[in-house]
Amino acid sequence: MQYNHGTSQMNSPNLAQYVEPPRAIRELLAEAGIRINGDASWDMRVLDDTVYRRVLVHGSLGLGEAYMDGLWEADRLDEFFHRLLRYDLNEKVGGWRRWRLIGAVLRHLLLNPQSPLRAFQVGEQHYDIGNDVFQAMLDPTMSYSCAYWADADNLADAQRHKLELICRKLELRPGERLLDIGCGWGGLAHHAATHHGVEVVGITVSRQQFEFARRRCAGLPVRIEFQDYREIEGSFDKIVSVGMFEHVGPKNYPVYLETVRRVLADEGLFLLHTIGDYTTTRTTEPWIEKYIFPNGKLPSARQLTEALERRFVIEDWHNFGPDYDRTLMAWWANFDANWPRLRNRYDPRFYRMWKYYLLSCAGFFRARQGQLWQLVLSGRQRSAVYRSVR
Repeated sequence: MQYNHGTSQMNSPNLAQYVEPPRAIRELLAEAGIRINGDASWDMRVLDDTVYRRVLVHGSLGLGEAYMDGLWEADRLDEFFHRLLRYDLNEKVGGWRRWRLIGAVLRHLLLNPQSPLRAFQVGEQHYDIGNDVFQAMLDPTMSYSCAYWADADNLADAQRHKLELICRKLELRPGERLLDIGCGWGGLAHHAATHHGVEVVGITVSRQQFEFARRRCAGLPVRIEFQDYREIEGSFDKIVSVGMFEHVGPKNYPVYLETVRRVLADEGLFLLHTIGDYTTTRTTEPWIEKYIFPNGKLPSARQLTEALERRFVIEDWHNFGPDYDRTLMAWWANFDANWPRLRNRYDPRFYRMWKYYLLSCAGFFRARQGQLWQLVLSGRQRSAVYRSVR
């Protein structure tokens, strides 16, 4: 079977090549309106019967790896996952996976996957894969987080609006010191320093982000550091964290928030921008953890509020999760269009992995299992009244 670089799928086989599913899988998918080897854009076309065994034994990890190996297709992966997750089929697992699930729960209970020894692992495995991938996929600000589409009709404007929204929510004033925890490629630091006259300290655990952001912000009152959040020192008028809290983990929420509280000025504000899970879980989606974000864990609203209690006042809680669906689809369109100039460095399996990542996540947000929260937080000692910004 030939692979076409720069296209969104493998060459389509003849219908005679499709493999019929076990009855249990067929009936389960039918609950979400998904047919095996059907003709709808969201239907799953199976080319090898080992797919079923891999799914039954390994669950979503087996499903993702089988896709990476070219063993099944769907014209619209985003819609396949939207339907799968809308009907919570990911939670309807049988007894054959119970022991694997127990093992994953025990790992998160007994170990600290986001300990200081593992803090730089996600930078090495994900953010350092190559700036060329992210430059091909992202907007000119290199914002690798949910855009704000309320008054935008393209990705570049939506990301600039998101950066400005954050600065306005923080009430930035010229001369203030801003700490950016997880500064990425420096887009927010550059925007805040250029348009709001603040001094910025940004930290990242990605070597490539560190070097890129330093070059980008040269000549501005911006200092970029390669360090873990637990090493932060100093005092800051405002603090922001965009798309980094997903790497902290529940065991570390107390030390993370205590660190922020320790370095935030009495009248300061802290904006926390994070993906959220609509329910509290003990584990991380195994395919995402293995191939995309090692040691990641999405917080639930309950986990967040419990960690914030007696530490911060919640001034504002803004949810615009559906905007992440649109953001991910824009990233996928960019990545797919720019694949011809990436194909000499990355192989077809990487292309399928990245496609699966972006489109499965789009389905996750479209099904409303995924949320996107911006919280504005302050200490109890703050005297000024906060006015919410949209």
